[in-house]
Parts: sequence; structure tokens; C-alpha cells
Amino acid sequence: MNPLAVDENTKAREDNPITIIDELVEQEGVEHIDLSELDFIDPGVLESIPQQVAIKYRIVPFARDGKSISVAMANPFDLDAERVVRLAAAVEPKAYYASEAEIEQFQSKVYLQANSMLDNFDESEAVEVEEVAHDDDITLDDLEDEGREEPTIRKVNTILISAVQDRASDVHIEPQERDVKVRFRVDGVLREVATLAKAQQAGIISRIKILSSLDIAERRVPQDGRTKLRIFGRGVDIRVSTLPTIFGEKIVLRILDQEKHSLDIADLGLEASLLEGLKQALQQPYGLILVTGPTGSGKTTTLYSALSFVNSNEKNIITVEDPVEYQLPGVNQIQVQPDIGLSFAAGLRSILRQDPDIIMVGEMRDLETAEIAMRGALTGHLVFSTLHTNNSVATLMRLIEMGIDRYLICSSVHVVLAQRLVRRLCFHCSEPYEPDAALMDALRSDAKILEGATLYKGSGCSHCSGTGYWGRLAVFEFFYLTDELRDMIVAAASVDDIRKKVSELGMETLLRNGLKKVHDGLTTIEEVLQIASTSL
Repeated sequence: MNPLAVDENTKAREDNPITIIDELVEQEGVEHIDLSELDFIDPGVLESIPQQVAIKYRIVPFARDGKSISVAMANPFDLDAERVVRLAAAVEPKAYYASEAEIEQFQSKVYLQANSMLDNFDESEAVEVEEVAHDDDITLDDLEDEGREEPTIRKVNTILISAVQDRASDVHIEPQERDVKVRFRVDGVLREVATLAKAQQAGIISRIKILSSLDIAERRVPQDGRTKLRIFGRGVDIRVSTLPTIFGEKIVLRILDQEKHSLDIADLGLEASLLEGLKQALQQPYGLILVTGPTGSGKTTTLYSALSFVNSNEKNIITVEDPVEYQLPGVNQIQVQPDIGLSFAAGLRSILRQDPDIIMVGEMRDLETAEIAMRGALTGHLVFSTLHTNNSVATLMRLIEMGIDRYLICSSVHVVLAQRLVRRLCFHCSEPYEPDAALMDALRSDAKILEGATLYKGSGCSHCSGTGYWGRLAVFEFFYLTDELRDMIVAAASVDDIRKKVSELGMETLLRNGLKKVHDGLTTIEEVLQIASTSL
């Protein structure tokens, strides 16, 4: 053979170079995805992976369900990238292959257009007011007349846009003696973001009152209102609360970004066994399912996810809520109006005459509401509700303290789901570390859950504003009434005895469930201990 002859296969490889990744993709049978053929990608899916991370690891998320997220990767075998996707999206990644050139072209088109829009937006045009039904609804002409002060409009719009971009759940506008503080609650923690001149106070408060149809002239008593906005085309529902203080009216805006909340029960974050247990409870023809936890712990999202799971044309579902936070197609939703006598109890009594299959009571606030709900659960209805208690066992004690008969509790309650929210580790700056021995000792016997696991903490970066955390996830305690527990409740057993029995039965507690998420690298021991200590 002529040593100078060029092998045809070698020449072909030189003309069309094949990388090691290409060869591995072919050998392992990794499916190729042509990004240019994707007509539409849900913006929520794209936002599952922050832009900086997607560019760094050459990732494009393009589809998602309750169990996995589909991502195009330039290197489908990159374990670091796989871990980042798992942490960011909180589901398992399903890897597809796309070349670096394809991913760079796609990211340039999507991210550069988005950045250009953000860098050059006009605050006065980026926020659109949607009409909201109010008893004393104001007209658009009124909005125009009252909102002619362009600097005030731009300032309020800028605050709202910044809040949505920063993922704030609440905006606090707080008059001080010489200025006005603006604080955002992000991932459950308040932080100051701006200080405004005192001269801007009256205009900003008036503008927000106009948007939420509140009485501008009334400054002596608290007021509650709401408004709907579209910010960069996204629907945002805002609840407004005013409170008179010695330096003027303090305003809190609760932001409900409906397009960022999934109501798929699979997206709640329940482990497979707990999710299956909840689904079984939801498929029962009758009984009471209680979701408990403090304000802001995600109870409403859990309830709506449960309603979405059971919703069908064969079911008559009616809710009584305060307020109605999400509008569910096919569900009859009632807004509580105490000023006209439409309380939870009154609404619930009327619902029972409407041939319901499933009832949701926003909250059991009093003995009358609780008794009606429980008797409804005994007469062939599936009933959902919430209570503000620290844990599942405390929920049963609270019902007893309210005056509910023990036999009624044992006969009606099927499941109590207690939950908390903990901060999720920033996947951009999380790094392995060894926890202090004292911290591990605080876990006592539950420390064995972390055996063999690599633990992570966030070092703080610009992506997470130096906090080491980005976003939140739910931790659950799943408590179902067995015959043994029912006997103990009827026999007036102590809380400690009931807790001990729950532990013996191996039921999930907030601490155990939280430590499982620490084991998976999603949060920290400190976060879990903080929420577990409040549930004791």
C-alpha cells in the first residue's frame, strides 16, 4: 500500500470533522433535536434555567412535564450540567443532543431579543391595566384623569416591573419621617431595594389606590383592593392593602404571577410515595383533606393543584374563598363578602344545597364553619380546607380546642398535609462542604438520612444577590388517620403519645422530608432546621 495514499474515510472525516461527543452520541443512541424546527417554547420552560447558566453550560430547555424537563445539550454527557438542570428545574433532565452552533444560534435569537427588550423598555408603556370587576369600578377615563402625572406613573411602573423581575412575592412601600422605603420580599426574606423622596409619597400612594379602585380621600382606615396588570405581556394579579401609620399610609402589594405557578399536582414537589398517597386520598368519594401551615407556606397552591387533579365534567365542584386567587375553568368559585353576610359558614351552607361532589373551603376560621365542613364530609362529599397550625398533629388538637367532637374528627378527617417553604440553593454558586458536628448532632437520629450524601451550600454570587439561595421549594408532612390513631384521639391521648405513634408508623415529618431534599442537594440543613423547629 502506498504510504502517501490518503484513506477515503480519513479524508471524509477531515472534510466533515466528527468530535468525540458526536461519536458518543451515536454510540449511546442519544436523540438529536433540531431547535430550528421548534415552533414554540413555553416561556416558563425557558425560565426554568436562568440565562447565564444556559449559556455557560450550552443548554436549551424546550419542554417539561411533571416528572422531567427536556433539554438540548451540546454535551449530553456533562454531569455538572445535568446536576445544574436538576437543581434549577427540580425535576430530572431528559437530555437531547444539539450542536454547539445550533444552541448558540438559538440562544442568540432568544436571549438577545429578550435582553434588548428589557434594556430599552419604556416604563410608561410596559405596564397595561386590565379591567377588574369591582362594586365601585372606576372607568378608564378616571384612570387617565387621575394619572396625568407622568413621573408618578413611571415610578410606580418601575417598582412593579422590578418586583416581577426580582421574583418578589410582596412589595412594601413604607413612609418614614423623611423618606419612603421600598422593600421586596424575595424567597421569604425582606430586603430594601430603594429609598424615595418624601415628596413622592402622596403621588405614589394615590396612583396605587387608583389602580386598585380604593378611596383616595380615605386615609384614616385600612383598605383592601386588587388590580390586574400585564407586564411585558404577562398577566399579574396584585392584591393591595393599605394601613394608616404616623408617617402616612403604608402599602403592601401581594404579587400573584399566575403564569409562573403550575397547578399540576405532580409539580408540588412531593416524593413519589407521598404523591401517590395524596392521589389516593383525592380519589375517595368523601372525607376531609386538610392542608396546614402558616401564611405564605404554599397552602393555596396545593389546594388548587388538588382541585385541578379532581376537576372533570362529571364532578360538581364548588369553592368558597377569601380571596379567589386563581380562576379555575369548570369550578364554581364564591368570593366571601362578610359585609353582606356571605361568610364562610353561610356560603358553605348554601353550597351543600347545590348538589356538590367536591367542596373547597378556603379556611376553617371558626367552629361553625368547621362543623359544617366536617358534616359535609360525612354525608358523601369530598371536602378540602386549610388551617393555620404548626404541624399535622397540632391540627387535630386545634380542631378539638375549637370545640369539635373527637368522634367527628375521627370520622371525617382522612389526610392532613402540613407544609413549609424553604429556600432553594443557588445552583450558580452552590459548592460542597462539610457541616459542623454540632449541626449534625441537632438532627439526632434523623442524621442517618444524610449518610453518604454530598452536602452543598451557596457561597453567594451576583445571580442570587449574595444570598446563596434562589427560589423556594416545599417541604411536606403527610399524616393520614389510621385506626390506631383514631382510637388514640377518641381516648384523649396526649400530643406526645400521638407524635410517638406517628413516628413508629413511619409517617413523613417536616424534618425528615426536608432532610431528603438536603440529601438531594436542593437546600441546606439550616433551612430545614429553621422550619422544623417551628413545627414542634
